[in-house]
Amino acid sequence: MTLIRLAFAAAVTTLFAGTIESRAQTFPNRPITMVVPFAPGGPTDIVARIVAERMSQTLGQQVVIENVAGAAGTTGATRVARAAPDGYTILMGPMSTMSFSPALYPRLGFDPLTDFEPVGIVASAPIMLVASNRSPGTTLQDFSAHLKANAQSVNNGNAGIGSTSHLACVLYNNRVGVTPTLVPYRGTGPALQDLVAGQIGYLCDQVTSLMGQIQAGAVKPLAVLAPTRSAVLPNVPTSAEAGLPGVEMVVWNSVFAPKATPAEIVNALNAAIQKAIDDPGARQSFLQLGAEPPTAAQRSPAALRATHAADVAKWGQIIRDANIKVE
Repeated sequence: MTLIRLAFAAAVTTLFAGTIESRAQTFPNRPITMVVPFAPGGPTDIVARIVAERMSQTLGQQVVIENVAGAAGTTGATRVARAAPDGYTILMGPMSTMSFSPALYPRLGFDPLTDFEPVGIVASAPIMLVASNRSPGTTLQDFSAHLKANAQSVNNGNAGIGSTSHLACVLYNNRVGVTPTLVPYRGTGPALQDLVAGQIGYLCDQVTSLMGQIQAGAVKPLAVLAPTRSAVLPNVPTSAEAGLPGVEMVVWNSVFAPKATPAEIVNALNAAIQKAIDDPGARQSFLQLGAEPPTAAQRSPAALRATHAADVAKWGQIIRDANIKVE
């Protein structure tokens, strides 16, 4: 009986493996759902729609956007982590959800590093530090000196506890050695409104979210928190050029599939992403957002796996050191 059971189990395993291989060879033969873990209209959603349209053309099947908002992106990510590993449900995963969540949420329903297959980086955008026009000086050094002398009376706004906006300024505040009054908002929009009105002194956020107010002259851009300058704001120095090396955050949006998705399917999705982001129209759309496509060295699933693991380790340590908790 034992031998019969073993033979039966082996036959089932072979049949299952053959079924997966067959599906991979015919992929895709129906529409693909790309889950965006935020409401429509934000940077992650816009990037997803730019890429999904062009992926649809390459794959011959529609890539449909499904917005599953909630819990800082973890609701949508959980949905994809529990989906069938067949390539028909994928995640547009922002760095915040995929790298910060393990340290912020002790009862997280998934492990970003082990419950997904990395597919590819789609676009990245640097964080920029902007100040109220009412603040003195015109450089990051001027502002940092002002902040050191007046930290108790300067409010530092952010888009919510545990957001990229919050953690980028935590990095800056720690580097400067100040403890300002933190003012968390429900998103970048209201924080930016109060920055323009002078109710808060400074804010850190994605260039994609700040472009309009910067171009209008409503806020003061002091530094790009990235290794290189932004292509859309080339006159703004990097943090290192402004005298604060190491204060850097470049956020990314990347595609992930459920764990155990066959390599053939992952590679097919990756190839469609590469063709999409090389499209001149997509590149122009990214430029208008302040986002940039990945370099040649950043495009493979393996490159995303390495970037993701490094960011989970880096930001997890920063979150724990700062004792940041999300209820």
